[in-house]
Amino acid sequence: MSKAARVAGTAALALGAAGAAYKLIASGLQPESQIFGPTLISGGDPNEWALTYDDGPNPRSTPELLDVLARFSADATFFMVGKFIRQQPQLVRRVHAAGHLIGNHTMSHPFLATKPMNFVQREIRDCTALLEDTLGAPVRYFRAPYGARRPAILRFVRAQGLTPVQWNVQGNDWEPIGPGGILANIERGLLRARTKSRGANILLHDGFDEQQGYDRTDTVRATELLLQQAQRQAVRLVTVDTWV
Repeated sequence: MSKAARVAGTAALALGAAGAAYKLIASGLQPESQIFGPTLISGGDPNEWALTYDDGPNPRSTPELLDVLARFSADATFFMVGKFIRQQPQLVRRVHAAGHLIGNHTMSHPFLATKPMNFVQREIRDCTALLEDTLGAPVRYFRAPYGARRPAILRFVRAQGLTPVQWNVQGNDWEPIGPGGILANIERGLLRARTKSRGANILLHDGFDEQQGYDRTDTVRATELLLQQAQRQAVRLVTVDTWV
């Protein structure tokens, strides 16, 4: 074999390995994937829905959302970002006092899958400590920003006494699609979950990781529509700890 052929063969192998690694990473970043280690998605009852909200607390939209949830006697799960917890401790306590479950969403909402472990550990550990100090209660659940994770991250999360949580239904409420568009996305996800005989872990946002005070009115309105639908269908609204 010529030198050129050997070089070409080595390059092809390297590209193949890189392609396989990329596919593995992409697969592991799918919300429901368990390839990097077990994560909590949902229970096995299609008649159970968990409303979950990321990136708060947000003084512009979280209080509105709390009012809507209270009107329907609905509990939800909030995954909060440390930098906003520091700015809004009273709002964090209000969410907790209303009976909702609060989880760790890191200090600054980074894409953890590409970060060194010392950085990852600090983001997670500091957010838990801040939340527990603010609430005076233990924190037991964690959601990675963007769902971005790798095996070492999940091992650390579990070693901290946290259960990693993903989702299987999303409203895509980061897009300018209005309450109707958000609800339509959720309804498609609900149908997929029901087809698989699974409960629905619904991803929405009461805040925005890059800006405090972001307007999430469309999400609040979509939540109201969804709760009306749940009421008509006699759906059980649960927090994610129900499925542990």
